[in-house]
Amino acid sequence: MNRLKYLALLMIVAIAASGFQLIKTTLNITVRDGLGNTVEGATVRLFENEDDYNKEQNAVAEGVTDDKGVVKFKDLKDIAYFVLAEKDDLNNFGGGEKTGKLEAKRINKVTVVIQ
Repeated sequence: MNRLKYLALLMIVAIAASGFQLIKTTLNITVRDGLGNTVEGATVRLFENEDDYNKEQNAVAEGVTDDKGVVKFKDLKDIAYFVLAEKDDLNNFGGGEKTGKLEAKRINKVTVVIQ
């Protein structure tokens, strides 16, 4: 039994030493309205380039905000994304549509305001 524990410990150390990380490149987006309130049920789409964003085609990810106004996207490339957030007649056109370059293997966070 001790030998089995020792082998398990060695495997954990080997995985840790290899640079294996459980966290994937993630983007958490909080959607707020013009008054700063979080917006539940907003549709959020990510685009890799401005042309697709302008044409609203080829979204690489799509999600809907939860009751706290947050939507989470996992396993993304470490690039900048164009963000389109909409609910009813509110959207984020004209302000803050592009994220900064995401940090690889980190949880990145941005806030988008829809008006």
